[in-house]
Amino acid sequence: MLGFKIINKTIKFTTQGDIGFIDLSNRIQEEVNNVQIRNGIVHVFAPHATGILILTENDDALLKDIKEFLEEIVPKQKPYHHPSNAYSHLRSMLLPPDKTLPVSDGEVQFGTWQSLFFVETDVYPRNRTVIIQIMGE
Repeated sequence: MLGFKIINKTIKFTTQGDIGFIDLSNRIQEEVNNVQIRNGIVHVFAPHATGILILTENDDALLKDIKEFLEEIVPKQKPYHHPSNAYSHLRSMLLPPDKTLPVSDGEVQFGTWQSLFFVETDVYPRNRTVIIQIMGE
């Protein structure tokens, strides 16, 4: 497999707190461009107990619906055993902390309406890191 590479990158950003969305799509594409992988995959992983990754449409109304859905399914005001942010942890358990996307002709293959979002489920703003592993030729 001549020319096959595996490259690890990280991106860092700050969130605004409780159910905030950060669109990572362009940053993921930039990292793929920087390493000059033409065909392969990009795996994105959020190493946080209260952060998730989703593929969805970048539409303010839809993001509001997602926020309300998470608040409805795991409400803040409930007697949890964990002292401060149990609901944040429970929300992050519902969706995965990683996504894998194909790379074809140098382009990350998003669906027509898809964007890759980091979703902050924790109570306060946080400094976050996402690990990107790009594999291919």
